[in-house]
Amino acid sequence: MELCAVFFSSAFSLLLLLLLLSAANDVVVSAATSPPLKFGINYGQIANNLPHPTQVSGLLQSLSVNRVKLYDADPAVLAAFAGTGVEFIVGNEDLHDLTDARKARAWVAQHVQPFLPATRITCVTVGNEVLSGKDTAAMQSLLPAMQSVHQALLDLGLAGRVNVSTAHSVNILATSYPPSAGAFREDLAQYIQPLLNFHAEVGSPFLVNAYPFFAYKASPASVSLPYVLFEPNPGVRDPATNLTYDNMLYAQIDAVYAAMKAMGHADITVRISETGWPSKGDDDEVGATPQNAAAYNGNLMKRIAAGEGTPLKPAVPVDVFVFALFNEDMKPGPSSERNYGLFYPNGTPVYNIGFDAASFSPSPTTSTFSSSSRPTVMGRSYLSGKICLDIFASGASCEGCRSVSAFPREDSRVHFSSIVWILKIVIIEHRRRVMHIIGTPTQEIVFPKESDSSQELNWKHRWQ
Repeated sequence: MELCAVFFSSAFSLLLLLLLLSAANDVVVSAATSPPLKFGINYGQIANNLPHPTQVSGLLQSLSVNRVKLYDADPAVLAAFAGTGVEFIVGNEDLHDLTDARKARAWVAQHVQPFLPATRITCVTVGNEVLSGKDTAAMQSLLPAMQSVHQALLDLGLAGRVNVSTAHSVNILATSYPPSAGAFREDLAQYIQPLLNFHAEVGSPFLVNAYPFFAYKASPASVSLPYVLFEPNPGVRDPATNLTYDNMLYAQIDAVYAAMKAMGHADITVRISETGWPSKGDDDEVGATPQNAAAYNGNLMKRIAAGEGTPLKPAVPVDVFVFALFNEDMKPGPSSERNYGLFYPNGTPVYNIGFDAASFSPSPTTSTFSSSSRPTVMGRSYLSGKICLDIFASGASCEGCRSVSAFPREDSRVHFSSIVWILKIVIIEHRRRVMHIIGTPTQEIVFPKESDSSQELNWKHRWQ
């Protein structure tokens, strides 16, 4: 009897496995027809109405977005993107703990290592806009924390595929115009110089959060709207280099390069870890409209697709992560902070920049996730899958299965990650049943265990 039960369980699992692998093959072939986009996107989760990460995975794959930046290392998100090839930046803002080498290693071992290589984690950001804040203790802890994380990656054999960085506000610049005169704030030099040495030593990028919107909002009478929106304009000439800039973002990037060069470093790449434009704001937030947001992000994406570099570094394609994927209804601050999303939580584009999310159909029952209520174990993703598998095996129907369906549409070509998850569930369930039959105890499987984009930008940009 026991052998028959084991055989039946194995046969059932194998049959389902073969069916899913067949479906996965169709997904891979179909998804390969769309070339990946060249920009990344910030996936913030300060909201209480966002779709399940598995559905977000499907949305981003349908859009051919293959780079995502998180503000934490949410296991539900990382698991949902397993097998998709999407590249991730994950974050940790607990600087105090990360300065402890043992705690840093434990965090990497729990939050990064288990997801590799199925999920492509390529960078860990330590803190966010630390140097533009007022917490001197955090500033002093920043580099030691980054060094501890890097050492942990070395110890675990991951440093070759995962690097370490931190994101800075453009406010760390004391001078930004002309770009060739870019310079860091003198009061931050004691922190920035050793940070630059670290970046050069380990080969990691210098990340900058840059929002031309703040410059325009602060001084709409003196800042040209076409200049900040990448639209036709006469441009601004740098008298020292004779280079002409037709948009503010590229000028900001080159100002950072100039500031690094002034500190002896021309060997570090600048990446824009956040940039975007809000579609809505308060009465005093001039320029926060859907039209301007569409112009900024749409024009920027066209330039990124063309592989453009800045005037100073034309051969180095500009690398950006757009902020943000969704509008986040629980973000504090002015209205604009809750309206940077390219999409509403239901998958509808906030404005038209050529994205087609027709294959995205989130279930209302899954839109209950927030940064404060995310599970620290496999939780809902695993338990709902396990329950659905049991119900499916019995031949019954399950309303809950439909709410987290791995196959929401017959023509779906974007849910390979869901298939991977179901394969995992099949294997786990098969193992549980066999262990139960032979009398071996089983245990719950536990998976190893956002940041405010606002900037008080004092942009000193002069027009000629």
